[in-house]
Amino acid sequence: MAKKTPINLRVNLGKLKLKNPVMTASGTFGYGKEYSEFFDINKLGAIVVKGISLKPMKGNPSPRICETPSGMLNAIGLQNPGLKGFMKQQLPFLKTLKTKIIVNILGNSVDDYIELAEAMESVGVDAVELNVSCPNVKKGGIAFGTEPFAFEELITEVRKRVKVPLITKLSPNVTDIKQFAKIAEDSGSDMISLINTITGMSIDIRTRRPRIANITGGLSGPAIKPVAVRMVWECSRTVKIPIIGMGGIISPEDAIEFILAGASAVAVGTGNFINPAATIEIIKGIKSYMSTEGITSVNDLTGAMRCLKDRL
Repeated sequence: MAKKTPINLRVNLGKLKLKNPVMTASGTFGYGKEYSEFFDINKLGAIVVKGISLKPMKGNPSPRICETPSGMLNAIGLQNPGLKGFMKQQLPFLKTLKTKIIVNILGNSVDDYIELAEAMESVGVDAVELNVSCPNVKKGGIAFGTEPFAFEELITEVRKRVKVPLITKLSPNVTDIKQFAKIAEDSGSDMISLINTITGMSIDIRTRRPRIANITGGLSGPAIKPVAVRMVWECSRTVKIPIIGMGGIISPEDAIEFILAGASAVAVGTGNFINPAATIEIIKGIKSYMSTEGITSVNDLTGAMRCLKDRL
């Protein structure tokens, strides 16, 4: 009987090497401890923690979240304990884990991001994810992620100051996401992650009031998956750096779609709220799919989408 070839789920995202391609999306997995009672979180490829700012942030008033058809709107407002609080309250637990730790950082100026990135590098986190959805107060409040010059300056200046792997999380709320993917690559980002949430709103027709206090919020969940898959595919044809795909992944099939579109790894967000063990089930499902398809390395699936003409 022939010996069965082992399935290799390991992926290399530049200098960031993962045991498998499944990670969590920032803001949907807390700081890891919240989900550790449900399964062994060391089995994940990486944990991306909730965004951290220099000073504590209380976030937006309630209600801050509501369900929508096939999705969810949220306007949490980046609530977090700040850099000092994170170091004291969350980092000790994270340092005990045997999986990669990625910290999402956010600020209102380039200097904020630099200080946060340097702090994360000093404590040995495995990578830093730049949350570029925040307003640049020194540039009149424009969001870093939607203005090309501010976007380029941010990544360039952070890259000059740290050697830790940099991930830039792209906003879908732009005219051409390919442009921002290319700027991220040229400015020194080691990889990109996409997509962040899509701006949306929902109204309660009985009260005639918005369902969330902020009026608008970020739409996530299965409703945005086709948009996210398309944007990952577009960016994969534009840049050579690795892509982390996200946006509506709740099943192994969803994750595989993103990988076929060009993602080297995937992140699960809203799916964690639906099923706390979604990430583990997705890892198992990818492995099962590979076994059925006779694929030994998950890297062989990246960008392996076939065009319709290939079937003729």
